[in-house]
Amino acid sequence: MPTASLSAGQVKYADTGGDGPVLVLLHGVNMSGSLWDGVVTRMPPDVRCITPTLPLGSHRRPMARADLVTHRGVSALVGELLEALDLTDVTLVLNDWGGAQFLLADGPNERVAAAALVACEAFDNFPPGRPGKAIADSARVPALLWLAMQLQRFGWFRRAPGGWGWMSKRPVPTAVMDEWFRPAQQNRGVRRDLRIFAMSTPGAAELSALVDRLPSFDRPVLVVWATEDRLMPREHGPRLASLFPQGRLVEVDDSYTLVPVDRPEVLAQELVQLASSVSPGR
Repeated sequence: MPTASLSAGQVKYADTGGDGPVLVLLHGVNMSGSLWDGVVTRMPPDVRCITPTLPLGSHRRPMARADLVTHRGVSALVGELLEALDLTDVTLVLNDWGGAQFLLADGPNERVAAAALVACEAFDNFPPGRPGKAIADSARVPALLWLAMQLQRFGWFRRAPGGWGWMSKRPVPTAVMDEWFRPAQQNRGVRRDLRIFAMSTPGAAELSALVDRLPSFDRPVLVVWATEDRLMPREHGPRLASLFPQGRLVEVDDSYTLVPVDRPEVLAQELVQLASSVSPGR
């Protein structure tokens, strides 16, 4: 995988190439860019898909500047990545983690021509549901975070109700989840980054102010929400879409939060439509 050297450290990413629309697809905590594999393989060959692995617990190399691994800091890293790769007219796609909304609201977002918010954190739902809050709680004590990561070695724990079993209706392949959890299980520096990130959850006042600023992003925004989601309240989908001047809501059945895992074919079709609508040099 190629690597981008950013202010916080090195970020690896996959890049399919292609001379058509550009999508940058972002994942959540304890996941990597491989979350999007089922979507990327369904894309037309000219669509360029870039899937970075952000420092959210599944990155293999600890960050050089751990103090920058916060919700706002990682959002800024996404902006740095777009600049480092000299990407323009980007369709930015979020799933699970919603912190990149700070980039949409506050910039610099000149390189972002459209956005898709797919079953992600929004409003006061930071961190989302019981799984997110469990990671945030365990992060307060390093030994508990270590234990939480070690328990993820076991399939029964991964699919337990209230945990990863609520993230997707269809189990994520064992080899993929092994890849996601191994860095935090084995590397103290990665756990340090994850701990700092988990403890940086914005407060209620900051999240409320973010909501007030989101309508300033006046480009096309697709909000994709799973009707059976157990972590992201269903009412957040239409509410989020209504914030944006060019917001549009699509609800997806037969899926939990990880729509890229549960319904990749539907999501790929919607993302191609959105990205194809972007006017170059808007």
